[in-house]
Amino acid sequence: MIKVLFVCHGNICRSTMAEFVFKDMVQKQGLAPRFHIASAGTSTEELGNPVHPGTRNKLREHGIDSSGKYAIQIKNSDYDKYEYILGMDKQNIKNMNRILGGDSANKIKLLLEYVGEHSDIADPWYTGDFDATYYDVCRGCEALLEQIVKEHNL
Repeated sequence: MIKVLFVCHGNICRSTMAEFVFKDMVQKQGLAPRFHIASAGTSTEELGNPVHPGTRNKLREHGIDSSGKYAIQIKNSDYDKYEYILGMDKQNIKNMNRILGGDSANKIKLLLEYVGEHSDIADPWYTGDFDATYYDVCRGCEALLEQIVKEHNL
């Protein structure tokens, strides 16, 4: 089982978008039984809240359902549970390292590192631009899936 965790600040916009986009990509390639995919936030601000309406609507536009998802916080034990731990921005990475106690196995990466960029995915909570976030999430998820397929000979 390949375990992937997407992480952002509150777990209602970017990481949730990445979780459901990636699940959709994996499903369409017939690989869903090989994966466990989840998302979490680094803060407690949104704990228990549903997916942001902007994210929910953007996913729905692409035929992706995010119902039943509520914000959770990343915890120290997630480091051993997941093989890939992907932050949406550099501040997330800093907070993830603090919460997870470092990154001795080099599991923590920015999602856009998989497209060769050391860039943040803009937070639509602040920008209001769910289209730009969706575009970057899709680019990152496509490249991540391509890398995982190669690494695991899927």
